[in-house]
Amino acid sequence: MIDIDKCLEASIKRQILDEKVMIELCNKAVELLLEEPNIPVLTTPITICGDIHGQFYDLLQLFKTGGRPPNTKYIFMGDYVDRGYYSLETLSLLLCFKLKYPSIITLLRGNHEARQITQSYGFYDECMKRYGNKLIWVKCMEVFDCLPIAALVNDRVLCVHGGLSPYAHTLDQLQLIPRKCEVPTEGIFSDIMWSDPENAILDYQHSPRGAGYLFGSRVAREFVHENGLDLICRAHQLVMEGYKHSFKDSCVVTVWSAPNYCYRSGNIAAILSLDDTMEEKYLLFSEVPSNLRDKPPIMPIPYFM
Repeated sequence: MIDIDKCLEASIKRQILDEKVMIELCNKAVELLLEEPNIPVLTTPITICGDIHGQFYDLLQLFKTGGRPPNTKYIFMGDYVDRGYYSLETLSLLLCFKLKYPSIITLLRGNHEARQITQSYGFYDECMKRYGNKLIWVKCMEVFDCLPIAALVNDRVLCVHGGLSPYAHTLDQLQLIPRKCEVPTEGIFSDIMWSDPENAILDYQHSPRGAGYLFGSRVAREFVHENGLDLICRAHQLVMEGYKHSFKDSCVVTVWSAPNYCYRSGNIAAILSLDDTMEEKYLLFSEVPSNLRDKPPIMPIPYFM
């Protein structure tokens, strides 16, 4: 039986959890996440966060900006791993907070919470370097398969990692998606992980990403109206100013929470705070200075390629 308080304390200090502890942490997370619906219904006040991508020190800065759980309730819209130096530490910290405060932390799935993507963008290799085998990566993928795919705040704000799908017109359709699986290469599940808003179009176009769609103002307004929403809040795209509204009626907003993305982009990060009146307040923060964060040494992967 793991001591979640000790795990949380170690994770905040950026300590790698013992393999057996990490396995049990993942197992407990799976049990908890399977109890949640595809779209958890949440209430304000709440703070909504975009991509983190393994930038552990900047995640700590995010909590300094928005408030540490349980004092602040959070939705994270996916992409916890890959590209940054500390995906394992980032994920373990968020899982510890989730297990410690299950009603305070909501973790959604992003397109990087997937096997194929993590094998290409760093998380698989990080697990191999830290543990010497792929078991922890396998257990993390089991956790990812159980993450909710969207969240609904006060029945008026839909939070989702990517965007809309031409094959889904109602929230009920999203509730019916069988989510306990790898993100497929096409279909509704894939689209909501991969799609992006595009001001230059009205309807849908195939995305240059190779998955999902570009969606325009007309279909965004129709989806918002059909489902009684005020706003679609999503992540998935680097925004230099931290957040960006799409379309003239601002019915879609992108929130990006990884400052100086990949340690070279120079962007500001943001989180969206919604109070009890549903007023939007965007809290901005910059990267943690390089002299205040460690850079991991280059380590060989301890297995034969």
